[in-house]
Amino acid sequence: MTTLQGKTLFVTGASRGIGLAIAKRAAADGANVVLVAKTTEPNPKLPGTLYSAAEEVEAAGGQALPVPTDIRDEDAVAAAVRAAVERFGGIDILVNNASAISLTGTAATPMKRFDLMFGVNVRGTYCCTQACLPHLIESGKAGRNPHVLNMAPPLSMKPHWFAHHTAYTMAKYGMSMCTLGHAAEFARHGIGVNSLWPRTAIATAALQMIPGVDLDKCRRPEILADAACLVLTRDAKTTTGNFFIDDTLLAQHGVTDLDRYSVVPGTTDFIPDFFVD
Repeated sequence: MTTLQGKTLFVTGASRGIGLAIAKRAAADGANVVLVAKTTEPNPKLPGTLYSAAEEVEAAGGQALPVPTDIRDEDAVAAAVRAAVERFGGIDILVNNASAISLTGTAATPMKRFDLMFGVNVRGTYCCTQACLPHLIESGKAGRNPHVLNMAPPLSMKPHWFAHHTAYTMAKYGMSMCTLGHAAEFARHGIGVNSLWPRTAIATAALQMIPGVDLDKCRRPEILADAACLVLTRDAKTTTGNFFIDDTLLAQHGVTDLDRYSVVPGTTDFIPDFFVD
């Protein structure tokens, strides 16, 4: 089976949650992981820092490079990419995981929050992709199977995905449109560009801060980590432009018993995630 051994991943939002789970899964294969996030000091509401994440990645079997970065700052992103290349010699895989969320209607969404979601989700994804692109192209020339994976949902123009949180939906779909456009744009370089999204709500610290969410009815981030690994080890030249859903992808690879991913084993009434009909 193909693994991520020796590959270099640039993972945003990597200090906790889904980003950290993907980083650790890659590390278990023996990958190098560049951890990009803002959190450098412990926060009682959001456990984990960039440096504790790096320790976990190293413990999982990989090499970690923590780089404090606000992906809204293009100079900071460029510096993080330079640091990655200086340490590991290149970048083979970009995981655009960092995301800001506000499940609020128009009247209840301050423009500062609107700007944060568009700055992180859309602009941040675009900026990191642009900054990593020269190195992904080199990875392709070297036959190293370069990929971009955006943690973004399948596109849909159904009004009910917009009605209650238009700004957030637009911001997440902005990431999805990056998948659509970049898959076509980068095909000539042999770079696979895909999206991955969960069927159910995923228990993360960010979700925990949303009132009324029962984390016991969620799955753990490891389901997305295992699904991501399946995408990132596929042939980038033939696996591109897809909007994968975690459980469907796992089932295609013979993994149908998903109970180990449940926060509470035996759960059947999961909270469905947004954007999946």
